[in-house]
Amino acid sequence: MSAHTTPPPRFWLSGKRHAEQDVFFRQTLEAKGWQQGDDAHWQAAWVTGMPPRAAFQATSPSRVMNHIPGNAALTVKSRLHAGLKALRDRTRHHFGELHPNTKRLNFFPRAYEMPHDYPALVEDAAAHPDKRWILKPTNASKGQGVQVLRDPVRAPLEPNWLVQEYVANPHTIRGHKYVLRLYMLIASIDPLRVYLYDQGFAKLASAPWSPDDIDNPFSQLTNPDINALNLDAEIPVEFIDLDRYRHWLREQGHDDQALFSQLQDLATLTALSGVEAMRARSREDGADPRGCYELIGLDCLVDDQLKPWILECNLSPSLGTCAKPEHGGVVEEAVKTGLVQDMIALNGLDQPPRDEATFDAAALAAERERAGGFVPLYPTRDGHRYLPFVGLPSLADYRLATELAPLSLSFHGQGVSELIDDDRLALYHHPSGHYFQLNDSAALIWLLVSDGAPIKSVIEQLQEASGGQVDTDTLSSDLWATLSLWWQHGLLAPGDRDISVPDTTSSARERPATWRGTLFFDQRRWSISAPEGPVSAMITETLTPLLDTDGNTADTSLHVLESANGYCLTSDSRVIRSRLRLDDIVPAITQHCLSHAASNGQLVLDVALLSRAEGHVVCVVPNQAPAQAMDTLTTVAAHHGLALTRGARLSLPAPNTLEPLNLPLEDAGFLFQERGPCVGLLWLDDAPSDSSEAPSSLELLGALLPRALETADHQQGLSPDALTALQHMAQGSHCARLASTSVDAVNQWLKQTPLLPSSQAAV
Repeated sequence: MSAHTTPPPRFWLSGKRHAEQDVFFRQTLEAKGWQQGDDAHWQAAWVTGMPPRAAFQATSPSRVMNHIPGNAALTVKSRLHAGLKALRDRTRHHFGELHPNTKRLNFFPRAYEMPHDYPALVEDAAAHPDKRWILKPTNASKGQGVQVLRDPVRAPLEPNWLVQEYVANPHTIRGHKYVLRLYMLIASIDPLRVYLYDQGFAKLASAPWSPDDIDNPFSQLTNPDINALNLDAEIPVEFIDLDRYRHWLREQGHDDQALFSQLQDLATLTALSGVEAMRARSREDGADPRGCYELIGLDCLVDDQLKPWILECNLSPSLGTCAKPEHGGVVEEAVKTGLVQDMIALNGLDQPPRDEATFDAAALAAERERAGGFVPLYPTRDGHRYLPFVGLPSLADYRLATELAPLSLSFHGQGVSELIDDDRLALYHHPSGHYFQLNDSAALIWLLVSDGAPIKSVIEQLQEASGGQVDTDTLSSDLWATLSLWWQHGLLAPGDRDISVPDTTSSARERPATWRGTLFFDQRRWSISAPEGPVSAMITETLTPLLDTDGNTADTSLHVLESANGYCLTSDSRVIRSRLRLDDIVPAITQHCLSHAASNGQLVLDVALLSRAEGHVVCVVPNQAPAQAMDTLTTVAAHHGLALTRGARLSLPAPNTLEPLNLPLEDAGFLFQERGPCVGLLWLDDAPSDSSEAPSSLELLGALLPRALETADHQQGLSPDALTALQHMAQGSHCARLASTSVDAVNQWLKQTPLLPSSQAAV
């Protein structure tokens, strides 16, 4: 009876590149007893380009893929720039323009994605005519399509092109421009682990660099595929390994360690800028983070001040030998062989399958012991060095970081108003307009976290609140789910903000206290709140007749909130109006009240009414209630002893009869009026006219329609019956379209209506 033997592990090679790109991976695994498999039989996959989604769904600790879903956040040029810019903007918002954290992110040139950034590019180029620009396809390799632009205005107005600011002062080697090719390994995204290989290359342009030789790709570009075409060059493709490069820097009197410390920081921050996108796409594709890693070719330019700039991140970096043996090819092959061998060892492909549910500090130590030439960048024992850029780490990140060293993670609320009604808490986020109604557990989390409590303390207090009935792991998972939602929508900011550094991008102003009251109109009550100061003063001064002090329970609520774009008005769980100026607030409140005065068979008109016992004149005021029109109506009302109010309700079966709704209007008197006939329609038009001739009924109908509300839903149009009632009103005998600033014209017209007794009409 033969002994049972375990079949050898298999690797799967796939992609569209030449076999030389796979040679180091294949040779390394074959030397360890692996055999080649196929797309169905593999424990390790090496795919040039991106594999199909089904392959990601097959990943696990024992089936490891050399790509991470969502890696385009780094490897597509436009998305790399967008991710880095978003990280820098967020950091600048939290810490200020001059903060060292913000300055650490000044390592990528300004870029514009075509076509939607074209106007901004034109403006930038016009403002800085000395700048130069480089045009790149957003998703290409081997230097295809890359060119220096003399005139950025001529950039293609087509998708998939990026115009990037050209670094015009490159550092040179023997007069030749160069780019550093580094190799960054993202060993996992959850928990995030990042390494940078200690070897790489300086890739030299084949022609000497000159600022005036802008049209020569062999002096301006360093890609080996381009420079291999330079038949006039003695050395068309030259690679210098990092050991020789660093030795040469020291010979030139430069601090090579300072440069490479900047490069390591640049690589770490670059990885952090894309990790959330990769995590989201991995969840979407069903990939197991324990079975995915990414080797990225990082291209960096060094300027003449020895400052590094990231140019791009390359997917599936070339592992073929580009240079001739005498021009660095021998060293190039040795570096790439060692790179792949160390990568395979670090990822544990020659180890027993990893079945751990969590990746802890012991697993990290074992991974780093077999890392070879890979220098660990993240996580670090100094967790606070990168915490401001991480924002909200994943739960796995947090657990690993706290094992490495004590970590105080905290947050504070950002751009949020807390709304309290009895014992319930809701949050409104001003920049985005998102509104959150919290249950008891979420409310407790918010009160603790937004006050800056360390996460460790929050977990302890949640456990105490649960009476010890919920284990720490469950509490932590629930907490992270809640924090992730708030972080995603921008409600939280890092809690370790350095307030000693001037923040030039945000105001230190404290939000005002909240004024509260009750609004009573048409048998409905709203609890109302607003910032104390000018807003509350305007509300109390203008709406005093509607403010109720009897303490009765409100039917619903209204909140005036500060926002990034003026003020907004909310009711319960929705935003009613946004982008309000101070003088827009009361009209917005009253219009909301009016919209709720409509009911079946009735129509509400948001108009001004001149009223007395003989009836009502409907006044259509332009743009709700501009000052000149209201001054005219106020003067006329006072002269003739008329009531001037806002709002009317009209019964659809009897469109000749109006019921005043008696909203206060500007500085006019506030008098309650009984329902009565509509005896006239006066349109104070935006386009003044001295003619008192009656306009056409269709013109009047067009003026009335924007002021008509049949339901509380502002987006819903009128019914046929409501339209017929309005048309009937517009066809009345006393109708006029007048100049809104002419008191004499209004007086003259009123004399022709039944509103004024003959004795007054003669005055």
